[in-house]
Amino acid sequence: MAARGLALDLGSSRTRAWVPGHGLVTGPLLGRALDGDAERPVRRGRIVDPESCGRLLGRIADAALGPDRTDSVIVLSHPVLAGAVHRNAARELLAGLGPTRVLVLSSARAAAAYAGPRDAGPLLVVDMGAELTEVTLLVGGRIADARQAETGLSDLDPATLPVTLVGTVLDMVKSMWRQDRHGAIRGALRKGPVLAGGGALRSDVTDRLARCLGAPVRLAEDPSTTVVRGAGQILSSVLRHGASASALPGRAR
Repeated sequence: MAARGLALDLGSSRTRAWVPGHGLVTGPLLGRALDGDAERPVRRGRIVDPESCGRLLGRIADAALGPDRTDSVIVLSHPVLAGAVHRNAARELLAGLGPTRVLVLSSARAAAAYAGPRDAGPLLVVDMGAELTEVTLLVGGRIADARQAETGLSDLDPATLPVTLVGTVLDMVKSMWRQDRHGAIRGALRKGPVLAGGGALRSDVTDRLARCLGAPVRLAEDPSTTVVRGAGQILSSVLRHGASASALPGRAR
C-alpha cells in the first residue's frame, strides 16, 4: 500500500486517514494500524499522550507509506484554535516518522477544500465533533474569526442533543456577528455554512440549524470524513504541484 503521501485527521474519537490512490482508508486496509484509537491519545482536540500518539502515527505511516518514505508528504489537520503547544507537538511527532515534508493545517481549511464553494468569498465552517464544536469564518481561504466550545456529541444527553448543540453553534455565530464590521458573516450565511463532523450526520441537528440561521447548509456526502477528505485534496495538490499549505487557498485546486 506504499504511497508518496498521507493525510490525517487526528480526532478525539478516532483517527481517519486518506492515502493517494486509495482515498479514505479504514482499519481493514491499514491492518492493525488504527487499533491504537482505543488508547485515545487526543482529547478535546489536544494531544494528551504523546507517547501513544506517536505509536499510533508510526503504525499508520508504516502501513500507508512503507519503510522508504523518501519524498513523502504528510498533511495533518488540527482544530482551528489548537494552541502552539498542540501544533508543535504534532509537528515533532510527524517529523519523527521520517517524511521529507510535514504540513499542519486547520480543520476548517481542510473542510472548505472538500465541501466549500469555489469562490474566495467569505465562508462559515461549522464542525460538530465528539468533544469539540467549532465555528470558523474564512475569508479568501484565511481564518478571519473562530469560536470553540469544549463540548461535543459525547457530552450531550441524546434526548436534548439537537437543541443543545444548535444553541451552542448559534451562540458562537451571534458572537462573531457582533464583532463583524465588514459584513463577512452576512455574506457567508447567504451562501450557507459548511457542516462537518458527526453532528452533521444528524438531520434533526442540520434541519434545526438551517431553520434557526435562516440559511441553507452545505453537507458533503459523509460529513464525518469531510476534514480528512479535504486534507487529502490538499495533499494531492501538494504532490502534483509542489505547493505549500500556506500558499493554497481555502479550496484545493
